[in-house]
Amino acid sequence: MRMIIDLFLKGGPIMWPLLLTSVVALAVALERLWFICQERRRRTPEVVAEILSEVERDDIESALVLGEGSSDFVARTLTAALQNRNTSLSQAVLRSAGRELKRFSHGLSILDTVITLAPLLGLLGTITGMIHSFGLLGNQELGAPAVITGGIAEALIATAFGLGIAITALLPFNYLNARLEEARHEIEDATTQLELLLTKCHADCALRGGVLK
Repeated sequence: MRMIIDLFLKGGPIMWPLLLTSVVALAVALERLWFICQERRRRTPEVVAEILSEVERDDIESALVLGEGSSDFVARTLTAALQNRNTSLSQAVLRSAGRELKRFSHGLSILDTVITLAPLLGLLGTITGMIHSFGLLGNQELGAPAVITGGIAEALIATAFGLGIAITALLPFNYLNARLEEARHEIEDATTQLELLLTKCHADCALRGGVLK
């Protein structure tokens, strides 16, 4: 532990912003991973299937009751779309899907910023450290090159830390992006089925001279 602290201090003042970015990235990654675990636990694909079955049977009210009692994000999307089906179904689908997907994308921009910013901060720390090291040439005897090379080695610590933070943050970032795309596909699949079923119900009701409930 003491060695890590010494290494950190040798990296220069730029190590403090790097430490801040690492803490932010860790906090966001842990919160997002917990969110994904919670959403997986709340998934109830059977409820989504039942909602679509009720819509296919032209029983919209039963479908709404099923959806309103579910914590599944796909079921919530279908419920919100059904509640606004008489105004503009396509707009209702887009709004409800966008609202759910926004929950999945929350925090990704922060991780993306950290992945870009950390190596740049590390490079900045290396450059300022090398400037300081070469500045010692005017104050040190030419027979003492260890001072200069030691300063350059310490300057590279910032770049190593910056790259380490970026690489570490990249792993949860890619995982969370994959879960976002997975949620997008699930919502698109369910809402497409819903639109097709409602269109079919409207067509059937028109042929029977009835009215969709």
